[in-house]
Amino acid sequence: MAASFRYEELPVFDAFERVSDPAVYTPLPDEWHVGVADVVKSTDALHAGRYKAVNMAGASVVAAVKNALGTLSFPFVFGGDGAVLAVPPDLATPVRQAMAATARFVEENLQLGLRVGTLPVAAIRAAGHDVRVARYAASNEAIYAMFSGGGANYAEGELKAGRIGIPAASPGARPDLTGLSCRFAPFEARHGLILSVVVMPASATEPDGFRRVADTVIQIVQAEDRGGHPVPPEGPEFSVHPSYFRYEAAATRRFPGHYALTMARVTAEQIIGSILSRTGRKLGPLDIRHYRTWVTRNSDFRKFDDALRMTVDCSAATADRLESYLAEAEAQGIVDYGLHRQGRALITCLVPSVLEDDHLHFLDGAGGGYALAAQALKDKIAARRTETGRAA
Repeated sequence: MAASFRYEELPVFDAFERVSDPAVYTPLPDEWHVGVADVVKSTDALHAGRYKAVNMAGASVVAAVKNALGTLSFPFVFGGDGAVLAVPPDLATPVRQAMAATARFVEENLQLGLRVGTLPVAAIRAAGHDVRVARYAASNEAIYAMFSGGGANYAEGELKAGRIGIPAASPGARPDLTGLSCRFAPFEARHGLILSVVVMPASATEPDGFRRVADTVIQIVQAEDRGGHPVPPEGPEFSVHPSYFRYEAAATRRFPGHYALTMARVTAEQIIGSILSRTGRKLGPLDIRHYRTWVTRNSDFRKFDDALRMTVDCSAATADRLESYLAEAEAQGIVDYGLHRQGRALITCLVPSVLEDDHLHFLDGAGGGYALAAQALKDKIAARRTETGRAA
């Protein structure tokens, strides 16, 4: 199967409500490898206000692997404070090297710890889980992967347990992070708040039960204006925060000592982009307003990687309704969930070229987002286990 499997040839679906439908997923071959990355103590970093640095660390893994593999298409999901991806066996070695270099980059340039690791799909199945993948079209140009089967969660657990970790590369090692960008300012909620949602099947739930809950969650959010899409229709505004420039300059400088030159280039491009955006003028083939609208179209504000994850702009009433519904489903043993409310969302980008429309944009809440929603979920599970232990 591995020889005939081509991720880029899998069918594409564009109705997000099908994301929990088993029919849209295809099993990965046993020989493929799943890669996972996770920011160490991300909750502490988020409580310290380092939201952008955490997101940059998670996105850098995707950028490094994407550049290491050239034009090859592979499945990946950005999770806020980490990522999950899958690659064919013949490319596992360069992928591990790219991930090791990324761990070193994150430590030296973002002052964060980044755990990275891989394991074969066969090992995941031997442990009683599966890895299935689907392709979802956020737009005609942006295709995102979705994972199901429990394998992504299992791999993350193995990583955090220290059983599949890849050591960081030697000091000074750098991955190729070309295209990694963070030039847009956080954007305010337009309808009340930005809600980060993480919903996963409870350990003993039946697939049909979880699917019914996931479908209802999606329907509740779909009733909001633009289906809860948090990015303005015209696209986000450019940032003027110097730290954003510094992050991008650190990521994309080509050689040691070139930081100042890269910083100057990034700043100049940001100024030019802001002027073109405000005036509506073009610079040759560059149309910034067109680019910004495609940022909105190509954003991954909804995804699935063994859990339903959404970053949505909604009213407080919708958030309350959603929380009440999920609390009932949790009490019935169907799901575990976490929510986090904040006032803004932020975006981290992979932009090979601003002249093409296939750039990718990773959404998260600007107040802790997915990581704090996931932490809330884990805290409730831990509390239940403690209570069960006491009762026993």
